[in-house]
Amino acid sequence: MEMTIGEPQTVVELLTEFEGNQALSNGEKLVFAGVGERDVYNITAPFQVGEEMIIAGRVEVRDSELAELVFFVERDGAWWPRPDTQSYMKLQDPCVARIGGELVIGGVEYPVTLDSGREGGRMIFFRGERLEDLERFLIGPDHMKDIRLVELADGRVGVFSRPQGEPGGRGTIGFTAVDSLEELTAEVIAGAPLLAGQFLEEEWGGANEAHLLADGRLGVLGHIARMDEKEKHYYPMAFVLNPGNLERTSPRIIA
Repeated sequence: MEMTIGEPQTVVELLTEFEGNQALSNGEKLVFAGVGERDVYNITAPFQVGEEMIIAGRVEVRDSELAELVFFVERDGAWWPRPDTQSYMKLQDPCVARIGGELVIGGVEYPVTLDSGREGGRMIFFRGERLEDLERFLIGPDHMKDIRLVELADGRVGVFSRPQGEPGGRGTIGFTAVDSLEELTAEVIAGAPLLAGQFLEEEWGGANEAHLLADGRLGVLGHIARMDEKEKHYYPMAFVLNPGNLERTSPRIIA
């Protein structure tokens, strides 16, 4: 993919391009069981711990934001809560990474009393060799979602941020790197340089997963969104980032 930083395309332009160039593929429906009438959504991709493949998902009653992060394993064609495994209350939108051989799990803690004294959300992260060993080690900046971590080719830790307001507008992706998880703080995340010009001012996006590619660049799966007269519209997108100089490809809608 050619590395470019040109004028951003609108979501509508990206969607038109996708619909004109991409052959539709058949998806697979995942069945989640064992959670009663609650919904399971905003799941991670399956990840391996030992001999098991696991999915982390946001579980909650519809029309409520009081979520529970639950770990699922597949059995008899459905995904069930993993037996004897701690779940995490008030934790939304899980994410997962492998850093230095350790498992890193993150999620949006909501609702919580922030440093300002107001109620809101923030990301928290846990690390450990196994799910049973997870310990909290990081609290992200107030109000910031879509913080994602990835191990770089040189062993450092790449960090994607998503500030809003000033700076960040409706939602802009930032990126920085630190030598280790011990160096990662809310201040470091908040100070990550922004990938300016990636989205229009009235549109926004964020990173959902980051993967180290064979050439040392990062493949980023994320979302891009716009607002019409009535509601928000979100679309999955992808781009490639050079973590050394922040050169990147233009985002493309992928589904």
